[in-house]
Amino acid sequence: MRDGGAFRLVLVTAGTEEEGARIARALVEEGLAACANIVPRVRSIYRWKGGVQDEPESLLLIKTTAARLEALSARVGELHSYTVPETIALALDRGRESYLDWVAEACGGP
Repeated sequence: MRDGGAFRLVLVTAGTEEEGARIARALVEEGLAACANIVPRVRSIYRWKGGVQDEPESLLLIKTTAARLEALSARVGELHSYTVPETIALALDRGRESYLDWVAEACGGP
């Protein structure tokens, strides 16, 4: 295991699995992410415009580098149908060295 500080796990919700797949594919094809997993149906309960919403969504778990995070977040904003798309980045503490090497390579890093 090695220090994962240069890597991020980014969570993004999408209204449909298809939208999530479209966003994920673009991020990977553009080298902003190494991988994105799509959890096809999560239930989201949230406050929006003064009311409480209860909607099905898909959750993307996106693996990227800290160096690519700002560009990834901006691209999600361009691709997403939501006015305020969720883009939450979690810093990684540790990870398998070979996996983190692959993430760095896939995102154009050393």
